[in-house]
Amino acid sequence: MNSFKNIRDQKILYIATKNSDYLRLTQEIRMLREQGNEVTEISSPSKSYFKRLLYVYRKLLFTDISDYDMSFVGFAPQLVLPFFRRKLKKKPLAIDFFISLYDTFCYDRKKFRPRSIPGRLLKRLDRKTLAAADMSVCDTKAHGRYFCGEFGYPAEKMNVLYLEADTSIYYPRETSPNEDFTVLYFGSVLPLQGVEVILKAIDILKDEKGLRFIFVGPLGKDNSRTGENITEYINWLSQDELAEKIASADLCLAGHFNGSIMKAKRTIPGKAYIYHAMGKPMILGDGPANHELFREDGKSVYFCNMSDPQALAELILKIKRQEKS
Repeated sequence: MNSFKNIRDQKILYIATKNSDYLRLTQEIRMLREQGNEVTEISSPSKSYFKRLLYVYRKLLFTDISDYDMSFVGFAPQLVLPFFRRKLKKKPLAIDFFISLYDTFCYDRKKFRPRSIPGRLLKRLDRKTLAAADMSVCDTKAHGRYFCGEFGYPAEKMNVLYLEADTSIYYPRETSPNEDFTVLYFGSVLPLQGVEVILKAIDILKDEKGLRFIFVGPLGKDNSRTGENITEYINWLSQDELAEKIASADLCLAGHFNGSIMKAKRTIPGKAYIYHAMGKPMILGDGPANHELFREDGKSVYFCNMSDPQALAELILKIKRQEKS
């Protein structure tokens, strides 16, 4: 990423409220250090978000910003800058604007209406957070365009840093061939993921012989499907166990498949990076962000219309027949 290459030989204070082993944090700190920067990190390994916030706030209260050349606020700068903006702005400030609270709570999860009081407050918080930053990074070009347009942030200050998979866990490995063509999906069942599209595709294919689905995530018993294909549901797996399941699959579903939520079109699902790192064939939602990094090749990357379970089912069958022929 060019913006990181322009930050060299600096003393940087890196602040993040996410747990300190979160991959996005370790990725950014590694990239900053690769440019010869001296990075001091303020973050906490606690599993409690509240405890992490208290730790970060307490450390910042007693940190002398004059000891550093610049500060970098990682994941969720909206939770830091309202309280420490004046202090951090004494030196150049960079942020990772990974998510918009306004977009997430008003359009993705639909907790508030955009023009409600909470919605307007969240939009103002996002705008003021971006306005404080001398440089920002986001996860895709599509997201960057949206953030700049929605919150009035200068495009020349916005940079893209794509996610990456943890290749110490997710890497190619040999597995025994499956008797049935096995399709895997894992996720936290958020609305933008379009799980309902996957379930409807499973319904369409429920009696297709030689086909098996594995679904990893908190789906709930009411949503489970049955049929000739003997679908397997797993509520949770460790990352190492998940990697083994992915390795054993013939095809992986990346998404996002919900075409009615714009955020689904502006983001590349984290699982796509994992599947790619493991060398697994995958189906991506046909959204602008996915096209930034991936190209359909008819062998390892396939695109499917979003919000279209029939198209997803037909594509799965096409790939199954292609692989088994």
